[in-house]
Amino acid sequence: MARRVLVVDDEKEIRIVLRGYLEADGNLVTEASTGADALDRVLATDGTAPDLVLLDIQLPDIDGLEVLRTLRRTSDVYVILVTARAEEADALIGLSTGADDYIRKPFSPREVAARVRTVLRRMRDEPGAPALADGPVLRFVGLTIDPERHELTVNGAPTALSALEFDLLRALASSPGRVFSRAQLLEEVWGYDFYGDERVVDVHIRSLRRALGDDATNPGVIGTVRGVGYKFLLEPEDAP
Repeated sequence: MARRVLVVDDEKEIRIVLRGYLEADGNLVTEASTGADALDRVLATDGTAPDLVLLDIQLPDIDGLEVLRTLRRTSDVYVILVTARAEEADALIGLSTGADDYIRKPFSPREVAARVRTVLRRMRDEPGAPALADGPVLRFVGLTIDPERHELTVNGAPTALSALEFDLLRALASSPGRVFSRAQLLEEVWGYDFYGDERVVDVHIRSLRRALGDDATNPGVIGTVRGVGYKFLLEPEDAP
């Protein structure tokens, strides 16, 4: 099934190149050169809204981060930020705001196409979706993870997570006590050879802890192993 991808960049040449690569992968591609146009297209109610947005941070009217913040109030569309190296701090802010990934300029169009394929595979109705979407319900004291329904409850209350945050929690919780390096989490959750900064894992861990009400200085759910990575601290409900 073809997926809809919206390329948002004020440089026409970049849009043309990316469109060619993405359409070669079978995607339906539309373009926007401004933040306002991007918002209109994502929030469209006529069935043409995209499944994924490639969003440049530097836009002539509305900053890409503000576009992202606006989208996240009403939409869970997948968003990959496109940023210049000088804007990398903004990209990390964007991840904490709800972006699913980011790519640095200058980039290889092939890399962009690969990132898009990987993120779109996260859609649960996509044939060949990652195994993280499957599996039994994971139950811990005060916390339940349902991979099939993509639902998390904390102390009995439904808790919203982004797709990446959910899969990150699912990966950690699948092996309580195991220490995952950042590289292992990137491979397990992101599902490809990551060309960017491994700090994307740290950003999503911070956001995940915030959603769980977990204190990084005295964690009860996700522990930090200094110099190595992270581990899930809770024991399964049926543990002896």
